[in-house]
Amino acid sequence: MAEKRVYEVVFIVDPGTQEDEVTRLSETLGKIVTDQSGTITRFEVLCRRQLAYRIGHSNEGIYGLFEIEGTGREIAELERRMRVSDQVLRYLTVRVDEDRQRAEKLRARRARKAAKRPMAASASGGGQATRGGDDE
Repeated sequence: MAEKRVYEVVFIVDPGTQEDEVTRLSETLGKIVTDQSGTITRFEVLCRRQLAYRIGHSNEGIYGLFEIEGTGREIAELERRMRVSDQVLRYLTVRVDEDRQRAEKLRARRARKAAKRPMAASASGGGQATRGGDDE
């Protein structure tokens, strides 16, 4: 069995699309992921925003975000469906599990280093109490 990975998929929907159609599109895309044995851990329709550059005849778009946990097969199918959809202007898929693991290692390393220096933590707290006593 393949390893589960975490992906973030950001997509931009044509601003001329009605709100109920955007909801239907996002439900359809979510169903594609779940049919391929993936899980959606987070979904958001962010907002209507100005685009950095013109896409077609549009200066703005409706942004959506999926956070998907899966093997990669569901991402391939999801991207294929978004590529042929007229409503989706652009999409971007990023694998984020390695970055999160790296950030967690750095966080743990910082915590270990901070635990090794108890004098630094107590000295900063003790220094303020001493100064307060000197002023009196």
